Amino acid sequence: MFEFRLQFNLKNIVTFLLIGFIILSVIGNLSNPNGILPEQPFTTIINDIKDKKVSTIEVEDSKLTVTYADGKKVVSHKEPQDSLYTILEKAGVDPKTVEIKVKDLNAGQMWLGIISNVLPLVLTVVFFLFLFRQARGAQDSVFSFGQSKARVWNKDLPKTTFADVAGIDEAKTEVVEIVDFLKNPAKYKALGARTPKGVILVGPSGTGKTLLAKAIAGEAKVPFFSIAGSEFMEMLVGVGAARVRDLFAMAKKSAPAIIFIDEIDAIGRMRSVGIMGGHDEREQTLNQILVEMDGFEPNTTVLVVAATNRGDLLDPALTRPGRFDRRITLDLPDIQGRQAILKIHSKGKPYVTGMDWEKVAKRTVGFSGADLENMLNESAILAARNNKKEIDYLDIEEAATKVKLGPEKKRLQTDADRKMTAYHEAGHAIVNFYSQGMDRVHRISIVSRGMALGYTLTPPEKDRLHETKSHLINEMATMMGGRAAEELIFKDVTSGAANDIDQATRIARYMVMEFGMSKLGPMNFGPQMDITEWGKSMMDQPSISP
Repeated sequence: MFEFRLQFNLKNIVTFLLIGFIILSVIGNLSNPNGILPEQPFTTIINDIKDKKVSTIEVEDSKLTVTYADGKKVVSHKEPQDSLYTILEKAGVDPKTVEIKVKDLNAGQMWLGIISNVLPLVLTVVFFLFLFRQARGAQDSVFSFGQSKARVWNKDLPKTTFADVAGIDEAKTEVVEIVDFLKNPAKYKALGARTPKGVILVGPSGTGKTLLAKAIAGEAKVPFFSIAGSEFMEMLVGVGAARVRDLFAMAKKSAPAIIFIDEIDAIGRMRSVGIMGGHDEREQTLNQILVEMDGFEPNTTVLVVAATNRGDLLDPALTRPGRFDRRITLDLPDIQGRQAILKIHSKGKPYVTGMDWEKVAKRTVGFSGADLENMLNESAILAARNNKKEIDYLDIEEAATKVKLGPEKKRLQTDADRKMTAYHEAGHAIVNFYSQGMDRVHRISIVSRGMALGYTLTPPEKDRLHETKSHLINEMATMMGGRAAEELIFKDVTSGAANDIDQATRIARYMVMEFGMSKLGPMNFGPQMDITEWGKSMMDQPSISP
């Protein structure tokens, strides 16, 4: 804070001095109505006096302002200690042949002269001081590249506890046990157990990985260092590894401590073995993390918690036991989990009496914890927009649709477009109705949302862990029902089925290439990866053509 204020004051001083210099220059120019006069040697002035060309000489200290008979004015100078009368007499000139006026300096002009002479020197000194400070700051920033950018959790801030985490009970149980390791290590050491060195949280976005890390920080009561994986990397070579060393050094000084690395896939991606070689800064950073977690020097007092939604990209050397001993997978919450999440995020919001949270949980199959929190927030905003005092189910229903499909668009459509969209969506609904085992249609609309001109909403009625072949075929048929309706009614097709075709093609490709549901039999035709102890080889090729 002190350095910031000093820099701020220095800038102010420079600014004020420049403004003062400009003002003084303007005043000086205004005080000299004649402007800048040409200068003549004093010997020339004496000769002109002898020739009676000079009418008046104005003396101002050593400065002489000479006015000729024709009105011309020039400037000359004499020695400050010599009198003009004495100089003229020595030169053989009668002082009475010219009118001599002596101008006394007042206090203002005296100070103006002093400041005009001193101010440029002061500005020069201040300018070089400013450059020196800037250069020193740049030098300090260069040497600080290797310092960790981890943030230490502030105990004074409102903390998140395990009571704020819901819908991921199995993951929370694992994490609670690890926190108990740090709080009560004696009972585990008595049985010969060691504290896990690392815990990695893997799961889709919005399932609560970062929230769980915040709960660890709030419950562990030990120093908690948090950093993103991308913060290790800079343009300078060696910075990432230096920051890793600095981070673990700080954590060891505060041991027992926890290090949380969010989005670790930014630096923990699988190393490649290729024929091109070279120096990869990311791989050097990863190597340093591997050494710090389980290298020659034992590390038993620092727990590393990492989070990623791309666990498939991580290097096997990073995820092996001894580094990340526990791999905790977070899935989308089931109906009980969604109910628990809804009850947590509904606190502090006025809902109508008798709100059926089980009904809301059934409506939101496939929603993550972040989706549910966003849905309740959008429902509150919608109720406030309509000047309601309480939030009802219609607000939640509209918010759920908005979260998944986007807001309504009030764009104008022609009658032909609306008719085409209506038959297209009706085709989806009819095929869905006559297909076995399909979820019921919940809503049909020709009001555009997002990129869609209309939609047929069929949310799952229950959590489904497996997909059968018949259900996937019925899903593809429902997706293509809109295109079929266009052909039957209008004898033509539109581009409105582009997304339907994309999804149906994706399902068909999975059925054939990965699920083994085609006549080719139970075989996997997808891309294969050869993962060895040396990492992933760049020579791997997919087993099918693109």
